[in-house]
Amino acid sequence: MGDISKDIQSKFVNNKVKALINIIYTANWINSHQNEFFKPFGISPQQFNILRILRGAGKPLKVQTIKERMIERAPNATRLMDKLCAKKLIDRLPCPEDRRVVHIEITKEGLQLLKDIDKDFKEDLLENLTEEEAIQLSNLLDKIR
Repeated sequence: MGDISKDIQSKFVNNKVKALINIIYTANWINSHQNEFFKPFGISPQQFNILRILRGAGKPLKVQTIKERMIERAPNATRLMDKLCAKKLIDRLPCPEDRRVVHIEITKEGLQLLKDIDKDFKEDLLENLTEEEAIQLSNLLDKIR
């Protein structure tokens, strides 16, 4: 099992500072693993998040709604969607009532990519946690926010 003190060869003034550094360090560790996992699929974790949101919605969504639902609220969400559109994983649908509004829908290709990802996606990053520990961790992270 890892130990943040040993991993970054540092001592901490108190346990709250240690916990905060550990959260940041672990978040970066998870991001690194996710980037490697999604690379063979030709998308980023943020693009996966957009596709996941659209699949879950089951209908086209406004760009603003997608931005609000994103885990990582990236200011470059429009650029991320441009890339997904170029890969034919999503389509843009102009709103007939309001030209300023654009709806986004996932394509059949996008749904198939998510099925392929689902086959390989594992929760192995959390394999050292029991179900009860996962609940406790999630509750603690909610409490921080």
